[in-house]
Amino acid sequence: MAAKGTDSKSGNLSALPNVSAASAKKLVAAKIDSVAKLAKSSTASLQKAGLSEAISSKAIAAAKAATKVKSVAKKTTTKAKAAAKKAPAKAKAVAKKAPAKAKKAATAAKSSAKKTTTKAKNAAKATPKKISKVAKASVSKVKKAAKEAGRKGGVIKVPKNVDQFDWMKRLKKR
Repeated sequence: MAAKGTDSKSGNLSALPNVSAASAKKLVAAKIDSVAKLAKSSTASLQKAGLSEAISSKAIAAAKAATKVKSVAKKTTTKAKAAAKKAPAKAKAVAKKAPAKAKKAATAAKSSAKKTTTKAKNAAKATPKKISKVAKASVSKVKKAAKEAGRKGGVIKVPKNVDQFDWMKRLKKR
């Protein structure tokens, strides 16, 4: 049984990068049987266990990284569980605030609608004035053009067929 336990401990250590199965067995024999113990140990103690200086420093670095990852994962799990516990209370608080927010949004929409209606009414009032100004300007331009043309009177001769138009007469003369 003890040998089987030793194998599983060395298996945990050999899962780390730069730690072979033989190195893991040497570490377990030196009573460094967990990743946390490996992260806390020094290169000198690993060299006493039979590892080279380069491998011992790489193994310690890998163990520290694995320990850090494990602690971060643990913290994240704890935070997630706490957030899951708080979620129903937060949902209730939000649900209580929702009618007030909806009322505020409705009030804002109503005031916006009033402003838009007022703008539309003002624009509708201003439109006839603008149209009359444009029409008066057009009439004055037409009168001015008529004076410049030298035409007097209100009767205009309208040709009865196409042959009587000036442009048609000019075409026929060519």
